[in-house]
Amino acid sequence: MPESQKSGCLLAIFNVFRGINSPLEETPEPAPDQSDNGPLPYRRKDYLLTKAERSFFGVLQHAVNEEYLIFSKVRIGDLLYVRKGTEKRQRFQNYINQKHVDFVLCDKESVKPLLVIELDDSSHQSNRRRKRDNFVDRAMQAAELSILHIPAQQAYNVRELTDQIQSAVVQ
Repeated sequence: MPESQKSGCLLAIFNVFRGINSPLEETPEPAPDQSDNGPLPYRRKDYLLTKAERSFFGVLQHAVNEEYLIFSKVRIGDLLYVRKGTEKRQRFQNYINQKHVDFVLCDKESVKPLLVIELDDSSHQSNRRRKRDNFVDRAMQAAELSILHIPAQQAYNVRELTDQIQSAVVQ
């Protein structure tokens, strides 16, 4: 084993004992130097939603019939928070800040989140994704925010989707 790999392994083991890079807490990368006026590498994406998400979004618009505001790709950290005084509070907050949900329905007046909708495609069958989905479901349940999982399909029945939403929305 090359010397660099040995030292990398030792560093990783040392960091585990120090609590760095634990599954719920990542060490953040330093921000780009704000005093540097050089060009930044960012580029606008050509689309916000995948083709499947965009297709579902159109159906979702019809299903809610302007009764709710629809937001897409919302960070869970913008929906939930961890109470002050909670042990390892920042660790739990960091964990939800790194994840997002597909769609959120909100009250039109207060913009209060009422329902989270996850569009479940084939990627949700992987073990890693199932663990992530289980955590998100538990987090939403703890926060008393309903979550609705909709299997990705070629076509959707708007009436059925409307009924599912109406039964799942938490006021």
